[in-house]
Amino acid sequence: MDLCNEKDIRALLARHGFRFSKSMGQNFLIEGWVPRDIAEASGADQTTGVLEIGPGIGPLTVQLARRAAKVAAVELDRALYPILDETLAPYDNVEVVPGDVMKLDLAALAADKFSGLTAIACANLPYNITTPVLTALIQAGCFASITVMIQREVALRICAAPGTADYGAFSVFCQYHTAPELLFEVPPECFLPAPKVTSAVIKLVPRQEPPQELVEEGLFFQVVKASFAQRRKTLLNGLTSAFGSRVPKDELRAVLAEAGLPENVRGETLGIPQFAALAATLSRRL
Repeated sequence: MDLCNEKDIRALLARHGFRFSKSMGQNFLIEGWVPRDIAEASGADQTTGVLEIGPGIGPLTVQLARRAAKVAAVELDRALYPILDETLAPYDNVEVVPGDVMKLDLAALAADKFSGLTAIACANLPYNITTPVLTALIQAGCFASITVMIQREVALRICAAPGTADYGAFSVFCQYHTAPELLFEVPPECFLPAPKVTSAVIKLVPRQEPPQELVEEGLFFQVVKASFAQRRKTLLNGLTSAFGSRVPKDELRAVLAEAGLPENVRGETLGIPQFAALAATLSRRL
């Protein structure tokens, strides 16, 4: 059976009485080069244990299983369990983990399943949970790399440079914790059913050290969030909304000046070093 052949897929799904769930964002791959290239890009080998999220009917799982020592595939949809029992039967290094990835302790799961192995994450993520899942994977702090297929628009946002339309708070979060790289795009016709958007594969490698020394990480991200909360307004307005109850507006003007920033600067033009300098300056007045 070819798990990327549309005829074989439809026969498999019909045999199990499976119906696609829009709420779960299910789109199955029908081009074999896609899961192969994703698995290859992940760096999976016999030293790695791979956490996969949302295996679907298993095309990426199979490619990972052929490379990695162990694959743990988290799947929420119970209707897929008997299908995965069939499609993954030849691979004794794969374990399907029933459950909702957003409710799992990913660091504990990786420690339990991948003892003695380097943990990595690799997945074709449902569009509707991309941001929270990526956040959870990064914050788990246990994955040597995270390789995922996501909506192209989100991939561009993650990799965006300061001052561009795609740049935002999530860009800063991802770039602070990881070095993201957009690898390749995947057109809609590679899926069943075909989504209305183009996908992209992105790889995020966690940084060994933060790109910038911070006074306090929590305050840094409060400043970042405030800076993007009102994109069409100046950074001063954003800071006033977030910190004005503790720091008068005139003092916030002085904070900007001390950090080397003009009063009319907009938050979306700042890079990580400038956000760090701003947070450090602001911390002295809180």
